[in-house]
Amino acid sequence: MATLTREETEALIQEVLEVYPEKAKKDRAKHLAVNDHEANAKKCVTSNRKSLPGVMTIRGCAYAGSKGVVWGPIKDMIHISHGPVGCGQYSRAGRRNYYVGVTGINAFGEMNFTSDFQERDIVFGGDKKLAKLIGEIEKLFPLNNGITIQSECPIGLIGDDIEAVSKKATAEFGKTVVPVRCEGFRGVSQSLGHHIANDAVRDWVIGNRDNKPFEQTAYDVAIIGDYNIGGDAWSSRILLEEMGLRVVAQWSGDGTLAEMENTPKVKLNLLHCYRSMNYISRHMEEKYGIPWVEYNFFGPTKVAESLRKIASFFDDSIKAKTEEVIAKYQPMMQAVIDKYKPRLQGKRVMLYVGGLRPRHVIGAYEDLGMEVVGTGYEFGHNDDYERTVKEMGNATLLYDDVTGFEFEEFVKKVKPDLIGSGIKEKYIFQKMGIPFRQMHSWDYSGPYHGYDGFAIFARDMDMTLNNPCWSTLTPPWKKPQAPALAAAA
Repeated sequence: MATLTREETEALIQEVLEVYPEKAKKDRAKHLAVNDHEANAKKCVTSNRKSLPGVMTIRGCAYAGSKGVVWGPIKDMIHISHGPVGCGQYSRAGRRNYYVGVTGINAFGEMNFTSDFQERDIVFGGDKKLAKLIGEIEKLFPLNNGITIQSECPIGLIGDDIEAVSKKATAEFGKTVVPVRCEGFRGVSQSLGHHIANDAVRDWVIGNRDNKPFEQTAYDVAIIGDYNIGGDAWSSRILLEEMGLRVVAQWSGDGTLAEMENTPKVKLNLLHCYRSMNYISRHMEEKYGIPWVEYNFFGPTKVAESLRKIASFFDDSIKAKTEEVIAKYQPMMQAVIDKYKPRLQGKRVMLYVGGLRPRHVIGAYEDLGMEVVGTGYEFGHNDDYERTVKEMGNATLLYDDVTGFEFEEFVKKVKPDLIGSGIKEKYIFQKMGIPFRQMHSWDYSGPYHGYDGFAIFARDMDMTLNNPCWSTLTPPWKKPQAPALAAAA
């Protein structure tokens, strides 16, 4: 199908909405829009609202935003899931946050620590159990540098005083113990969990080393909001160090408590995932006067733009080295484009992911001659869509907190060549015979950031889209029915 006109896209949205009752139709209409470069994004798409009861969406909860995203990858801290065992188990090591260290000795990212609530704990409270658990952790894992308490839904309902337990444990063991009130029912999605986690960093970590000596340089930076999925932060760090900067901290992927505490000493905060970490970046700007800049390391075009933007905060020597870095990698990137662009040119992509990806990866696809014809966020805010509108072509689809039904119907009508979304959507669209990449954890590949990452990204898109298996796959609804099944129907 050719690219839809504005009128056709508007008609598609209305057609999809017709299935809903009037009240639901009116609500969902606010979350679906045709992209318009001239329109105000705040009026274009409504976001960060509670999902409609009864429709299947792909959001997570506040606990997922805190433990699964912000705090969980801090490798030298132990993160206790305070509540029933399920939340901790299902959020354990799911995002491939790579780290350097020995698991169970000085790194704990792949382990599940839980207070394993039972019925009696709901009745009598879990404060004593939590305190006992922290004591056991100190005996079994003495090289941990701190603990966080990630509260699950029952904790907010029964009123466990995790702050009091944290203060007592900090005094007893001399380590940072952070209470995080991230009960899953808080807010409308995992987005509030990010905010709560940022506030916990602000209140319990940032500032711990304000009066301690630190050997600073004029080129100190911190990478914030890169979770090192498949090694992303490492491939980004290579470029920053090549241009002459010193990366003092990166978090939370492969990050440590000490790096978080030292972040207020840097000259510039580099923010990759705006949605999850803009809160703490703004706090450090207000309290310490540290500027922050959002950057995008997906695809050579955006990498070069971002490197120059970062260099603009420093002196001419950094700017000169930056141009050398860009020139060094340009032939390599051109070779990647020359190899894969002829195979991917003109292919159309629909995205639906969380965090930064719905807009950040658009440039990488465009570098390969591909077009993103639909995108949306699971838990985006209006400022995310403001940043997205200018990245998308006019008359393309924007969808916020899209339902399973809506996404499937959009895909059937638009017929994209490739879909990039999450694990919950992966097998639905693969069974429909549509090439799919899992864009939350890079489908077990990566890194995708930086110049090294772009070569892997291009290979993966080609490997997925041009796999011969798609020509042999028949969706279940197109298979001929057996006579018995036909008669029964």
